[in-house]
Amino acid sequence: MSATPAGNMPEDRHWLSFRIGAQLYAARLTDVSEVIRDEELTPVPGAAADLLGVRHLRGRIVPVMDGRRRLGLPAEPAADPLAVRIVMLAHAGHSLGLKVDAVGELIDRDGLEIAPPPPGRASRDDDPVSGVLPWRDGFVALLDARRLYRLEGDDDVA
Repeated sequence: MSATPAGNMPEDRHWLSFRIGAQLYAARLTDVSEVIRDEELTPVPGAAADLLGVRHLRGRIVPVMDGRRRLGLPAEPAADPLAVRIVMLAHAGHSLGLKVDAVGELIDRDGLEIAPPPPGRASRDDDPVSGVLPWRDGFVALLDARRLYRLEGDDDVA
């Protein structure tokens, strides 16, 4: 039996969907601070391969990650470069931008059960996919902001 305590809390009813490659992902709406256009970033020498750079946003310096690299997807150009956005996430006092190919719609998971990630996925300690939600003719992979940020000491000990 797999428990997703976060998936059962009322504030996790709404999720913002976005597309990276052919896959649909979503983040808790409570973790999304805003969605902005893709603009020039300042590179950070020696940073992790999935960090595209940093940008100023309302007086703060915010790291921006490449959604494809962070999720282990192949590097490909977006189908529509004009649709590319940065989803700004805020969790536990940390801010992070995630570059996505396109922003989708708001998902209301009322009545839908979150399932564990599909078996056979590459097992990684920092895998940000916390579960999947059936959606239309497929599924939406749900992201855990804490794991997306690689924050330590912020989760329950199992």
